[in-house]
Amino acid sequence: MSTETTASVSTHILDTSVGRPAGGVAVQLSARPGREARWQALGGSATDADGRCKDLPALPEGITHVRLDFAVESYFEPQATDRRAEARQDAPAHRDSGTGAFFPEVAVTFAVVPGEHYHVPLLLNPFGYSVYRGS
Repeated sequence: MSTETTASVSTHILDTSVGRPAGGVAVQLSARPGREARWQALGGSATDADGRCKDLPALPEGITHVRLDFAVESYFEPQATDRRAEARQDAPAHRDSGTGAFFPEVAVTFAVVPGEHYHVPLLLNPFGYSVYRGS
């Protein structure tokens, strides 16, 4: 939860290629207290079956920038792709450009202000992604 002196962050991932949450994706949270400061790794989590990270660490006071690093490459490995396609028969098990993801990692950096909560969803597919500030 955010307080008057800190911001808070949450995220979830939706795999738009199959229309389902993306479970089992590692997410790392880093922060810094200014544009010129070094990134400080705060910890990480993994998305649950609903695609949500429910236990990201709290942000320290004075943070102005946050980075979420999503390790999506293993999510799109061939055996994981086959399992997702079996779960939804109309989803393609094999893609035209080979196996895996075009973007093996997704890094999202954004500015924060104290007292605000930032929900940052990731809409993901093997060839692209989109993020936005949710609610």
